[in-house]
Amino acid sequence: MLRVKPFTALRPVPDLAASVASVPYDVVNTAEARALADGNEHSFLHVIRPDIDLPNGTDQSDDVMFNKARTNFAAMRAQGVFDRDELPKIYLYRQSMELLGTQVSQTGVVACCHIEDYTNNLIKKHEKTRKAKEDQRTRHVLELNANAEPVFFMHRGERTLESLIERDAQGEPIYDFVAPDGVRHTVWIAPASAPYVDAYAKLDAAYVADGHHRTASAARAGAELRAENAAHTGEEEYNWFLAVLFPSDELSILPYHRVVKDLHGLDAGAFITRLADVGEVTPSNAEEAASVELGSVCVYAADSWHKLTFPAESIPASDPIASLDYVVLSERVLEPVLGIGDVRTDERIDFVGGIRGPKELERRVDSGEVAVGFAMAPVTVQQIMDVADAGEIMPPKCTWFEPKLRSGLLIHLLD
Repeated sequence: MLRVKPFTALRPVPDLAASVASVPYDVVNTAEARALADGNEHSFLHVIRPDIDLPNGTDQSDDVMFNKARTNFAAMRAQGVFDRDELPKIYLYRQSMELLGTQVSQTGVVACCHIEDYTNNLIKKHEKTRKAKEDQRTRHVLELNANAEPVFFMHRGERTLESLIERDAQGEPIYDFVAPDGVRHTVWIAPASAPYVDAYAKLDAAYVADGHHRTASAARAGAELRAENAAHTGEEEYNWFLAVLFPSDELSILPYHRVVKDLHGLDAGAFITRLADVGEVTPSNAEEAASVELGSVCVYAADSWHKLTFPAESIPASDPIASLDYVVLSERVLEPVLGIGDVRTDERIDFVGGIRGPKELERRVDSGEVAVGFAMAPVTVQQIMDVADAGEIMPPKCTWFEPKLRSGLLIHLLD
């Protein structure tokens, strides 16, 4: 039984919502975040990326970073940027955009989930977290005494939930704006919370789609506050953390492409010849690379595209990890041919989000930055769920969900 509950959100006053709302902390670097917030004192990036207000090179774990986040947040509250709802509520959040030539839309439920559902694996993960990054985000939660950014969950379809969302996303929204990147963001208050609480109780699991570090950090922060509270009862707000839960069939997943800096001593011709030992190699182009199907990858090297198709009978379909194209590519090409032993740590490999498309692979190879690019097919929602259900972990950089949630629209305070 999955637990959700309404919360008394801290949220921007309507006239400032579009100015406050920002991209998540982890999709931009310092320079990009600084440029996005330039001239906008209300941008939530001042809270989730306080490095934009500090000297270049400030360590992400330095005390000054968290002090700045806390003081920026307090200043925005003192200036009347936010109001807090008087009563706990559940919200609906829709994002709409044109994605690679197609109009897409996804509508999720904004509520709080219980930290024990994460630690007990009712909320399932498919990625590893890095301790240093998890430490940073845990401290960020504790310094703000808030979940400043929601995590992005998905779940299998449930008819009652789908009916509730369809019904309640018809009224007057509290926010409705188009962000600078062209994504439209619309938020409604659900007229009643109890039907959502009851409907989610029918689900046996939710899955982390995007935000593994935020989820782990929220659970850790709650556990630390529990340990510090001698009068802990289990009813405290810190037992819960902020999430947006989406029906999985509404989500759009893009691939994470791979690029490698050199061909491990081979020239381009010899490299392509080696690929023929792995599978069927045929001429290709950027258009095919943009829609490559599972079981194959498109390879760009020396001004030419080739499609590498792995023998279907060689892929263990019943193994949720070994059947992933990312794993097949690593085991059959990256490691034996290019000498990439660990994609997590090898500095010769890099990753390109699918939103950039095969043209970015061409640009990086043609510029000489890298020697070869691999255009991947996106994993499916079912593959992600199969991995999580099996208690397994996917390789790094396998999923790119689009559109991204905006931060700063709904904030969960832990008091």
